[in-house]
Amino acid sequence: MSQLLHALAALLTVSLVAAGPCDIYNAGGYPCVAAHSTTRSLLNSYNGPLYQVTRGSDGKSTNIYPLSTGGVANAATQDSFCKLTTCLITVIYDQSGKGNDLSAAPSGGAASGPVSGGYDFVASAIGARVKVGGHEAYGVFTTLATGYRRDNTNGIATGNQPEGIYAVVDGTHYNGNCCWDYGNAETNNRDNGATHMEALYFGSARGTAAGTGNGPWIQADLENGLFAGNQSGSVNPNSPSINYRFTTGIVKGAQSNLWSIRGGNAQSGSLSTFFRGPRPAGYYPMNKEGAIILGIGGDNSDGAQGTFYEGVMTTGFPSDEVENQVQANIVAAGYATTNEYSGPALTVGSAVSLQASGLSGQQYIGHNGSSVSIMPVSSSSSETQKQDVTFTVRSGNNGHCFSFEAVNSPGSFIRHYAYQLYVDNSDNQQRSPSTFADDSTFCPEPGFTGSGSAFRSWSYPTRFFRRVSDGDVYIGTQGGPFAWDSATNFVQQATFTARNGLA
Repeated sequence: MSQLLHALAALLTVSLVAAGPCDIYNAGGYPCVAAHSTTRSLLNSYNGPLYQVTRGSDGKSTNIYPLSTGGVANAATQDSFCKLTTCLITVIYDQSGKGNDLSAAPSGGAASGPVSGGYDFVASAIGARVKVGGHEAYGVFTTLATGYRRDNTNGIATGNQPEGIYAVVDGTHYNGNCCWDYGNAETNNRDNGATHMEALYFGSARGTAAGTGNGPWIQADLENGLFAGNQSGSVNPNSPSINYRFTTGIVKGAQSNLWSIRGGNAQSGSLSTFFRGPRPAGYYPMNKEGAIILGIGGDNSDGAQGTFYEGVMTTGFPSDEVENQVQANIVAAGYATTNEYSGPALTVGSAVSLQASGLSGQQYIGHNGSSVSIMPVSSSSSETQKQDVTFTVRSGNNGHCFSFEAVNSPGSFIRHYAYQLYVDNSDNQQRSPSTFADDSTFCPEPGFTGSGSAFRSWSYPTRFFRRVSDGDVYIGTQGGPFAWDSATNFVQQATFTARNGLA
């Protein structure tokens, strides 16, 4: 009771409107030791950089700051800096003052990253466009082989020390692979056994002790096990599938044999406690190592996907009352959806043909069976040829952006597989329907030449429709590890014009 009275008294000195989550934790006696967000300041006094973007055209970088001290990210700076090129989020700065910044994760025991030196990919700067408090902002949209890490940290809990972790995520962007985590992990990037991690997991992987339904769930990754409860092989009936568009998740562990999982809707309402009790058998005392991970597992298991907006790690075992104040602050921040694209809107149900830029004559994205390539078609071409380059605009997966259905092959859509474009349906590649739907969803952006459009992959938002010299079409970047990622000629090769369908 005395601790509660102390926390409430301290909070009286902090205006909820002016405070950030770290102000609330600090006032309650649970200091922030890591605070990461690309959308807003997490302390009312913070006016430093939120994150860094690096553009593909020349490799230059710039930092994105809040609009004002303690405010929302200045997305206009990013938009101006990244105009007519691609940008990546290369650093997510720690706002706590401890210097625990996050950057590309190095290789680990489970996976070596695809970038030079074995590092993971980092996120597209435009993959998670949202609004916060009515202002445009960008989250961190991670896909397979994408992750951030810091092994040499300052102030993060180690051993059996207590800590609290919260994150705000996109509850609709996840999968069942290992492991989309934010929190405390091994410092050598390897699986060092049970008790060596304490991280918040979000996704539909059915853990050692699962939640109800089919997921996704907020679980704790304690290494060698994902836990929604403390009974291995069982289902915690109090841990529901939770998929609010903006979801708050909490994992916290005390120095005693006590830990807890909580969560709720980041746009409204309060938190619920999904588990509170002793740790699973074999997980006490803990042997936490103090590295910080985002989007990957402790050994760099990198098959998961998810979207991160903000998160904090504290020392101490935060009280439910203080976390409830943090949840109220998150709700007051005003997370909201917005268009996930900035290019011209397409009309669902209309017929379009996508003309390539920088080529003589009229050349379009078309298909011959499942094969996609650039095809020359004019007004004098046959009706069959015109149909091959004409697609009906459909709504993308779960309302995200758009999909393109072949007019002469109903039920078949432009999709990417192993980075190459095909016209296909969900049966032909033996992949799950949800994967097919993700991989056939694309978002229009302003064309890189200053006109026309670029078509960004929703599931791999660093990548855009890109023709290559033999006429094939891939999802490519402006500089990357594959032949279709050359920085040369990207601007022309990734720009198309959506015209009225030729058929």
